[in-house]
Amino acid sequence: MQRLPKRRLLQTLRFWPPYWGAGVRVVDVEGQGDAVDAVTVELELTALNRNALGTAFGGSLYAMADPWFLLLLTWKLGPGYVVWDKAASIEFVRPGRGTVRGRFEVTSERAQAVRAEIAVEREAEPKFDVELLDLEGNVVARVHKHLYARVPRRRR
Repeated sequence: MQRLPKRRLLQTLRFWPPYWGAGVRVVDVEGQGDAVDAVTVELELTALNRNALGTAFGGSLYAMADPWFLLLLTWKLGPGYVVWDKAASIEFVRPGRGTVRGRFEVTSERAQAVRAEIAVEREAEPKFDVELLDLEGNVVARVHKHLYARVPRRRR
């Protein structure tokens, strides 16, 4: 993950089989140069991601949110840190009947706060929330991500 330039990795994720099959696509990447500050992802309702009621399959809604906070925080912290998913939940608010969009952002200030916590506590467990919205701005789902970050342990 760290060896590819970030923008190239994002282009690759546009064709990542779980995203392709779920109908998820990266539509915007914000940042200067190789830095990525935020990513906007969409899920367009298709025959491949509809549930039995004809609305967006919940697994596809979660899939569109799954990797972004982990990737963004990993990139912001840099190569001396390990970041893992610890827990996640999704709250379905209303049926996804068309295109659903999510914008995922990790600011430099948030990454610096995580770095500072790791410097004192040896680890951090940052939490991130995002709302997945339809094109009218209605909340379709809320995703809560709980990450774990630390400096790698030295092998003996």
